Amino acid sequence: MSAFLAWISTLPALAQIPLVLAAFFAVIALLIFFLEIAPRSGRKFTIIRAAACVLIPGLVFLALGSVLWAAAAATLFGALFFYLDYRSRQGAGYLFQLVGFLSPAIFLLAIGLIYPTIQTTIQAFMNSRGTRFVGLENFIWIFTQDTGIRTVLNTFVWVLIVPAVSTIFGLAYAVFIDKSRGEKFFKVLVFMPMAISFVGASIIWRFVYAVRPAGQEQIGLLNQVVVWLGGEPVSWLSNSPWNTFFLIVVLIWIQTGFAMVILSAAIKGVPAEQLEAAELDGTNAWQRFVNVTVPGIRSSLVVVLTTISIASLKVFDIVRTMTAGANETSVIANEMYSQWQGFEVGRSAAFAVVLFLMVLPIVIYNARQIKKQREIR
Repeated sequence: MSAFLAWISTLPALAQIPLVLAAFFAVIALLIFFLEIAPRSGRKFTIIRAAACVLIPGLVFLALGSVLWAAAAATLFGALFFYLDYRSRQGAGYLFQLVGFLSPAIFLLAIGLIYPTIQTTIQAFMNSRGTRFVGLENFIWIFTQDTGIRTVLNTFVWVLIVPAVSTIFGLAYAVFIDKSRGEKFFKVLVFMPMAISFVGASIIWRFVYAVRPAGQEQIGLLNQVVVWLGGEPVSWLSNSPWNTFFLIVVLIWIQTGFAMVILSAAIKGVPAEQLEAAELDGTNAWQRFVNVTVPGIRSSLVVVLTTISIASLKVFDIVRTMTAGANETSVIANEMYSQWQGFEVGRSAAFAVVLFLMVLPIVIYNARQIKKQREIR
């Protein structure tokens, strides 16, 4: 195996990838052969399947030069899956199969999400080096120092404005283009920003807000328009507190397309009979919209608002790319990263806990609403 890997390393990069993939699929094909194509009944089949499940993973790890414990773990997992499959073929109970096959996912979830959450929470009560317990000192710093207070307030501004404005714009656009000629084209125009990453969108808008001294040619679209109208260039991202609102525009621009697509689909699901009955009762378009359409899409409105609220609470890329939190524009996610860069690990963890506590109620509410909708259906 070492000679094989050494030979692969001498090949061009474009040739290495297909060979590695071919070797990987060859191992998978070997497992499938022993498990599915080999005889399906009798002790012979059971022995072949057991040997394939137990030996092949361990041998592959050893051939790749892995440490002994990794090969042993692969062998153990292979034996475990063979046992689960064997029991299921023998008519094992549903609960046994459920626990058995969900265990790997639960294990990965525990080490990838639950353990880091617990570790971060503990770190929030420690000093900057994580060597001494300091109680609520990090949280007191957040809610007493100007930097921490401004960061939390900015985050609240984001979560209050972005979901409301994005949903209103998305809903209005969805209503106006509903059943119109070229509806798909108009939807694509508004949805296109969703295909751009937050960093890419931030770079685009940073050029829109770019400023040069008066008398020089402006490269920023907004300042060029101001100059054409006879005004002086404005440093849009430096003037607090308005710079925060100019950053918020970027996320609204992105999330409006998401709101429009979800709400447009929901509007099409409103029964036409209800709208026709309301029209026969003498209601105008606005009354039909408020009293028939909006109640009919309430569940979709909740999903859109909660989803955009969570995105607003966790916003990081836009602030980091455009201002890096300067000029009082920082938010919790950005400040968490900044404190970590400054080796203030305790404060960084405390910001993470605050962010978690802010997101948690929205997630719980969203989950309960989805559960209610399933029960209704």
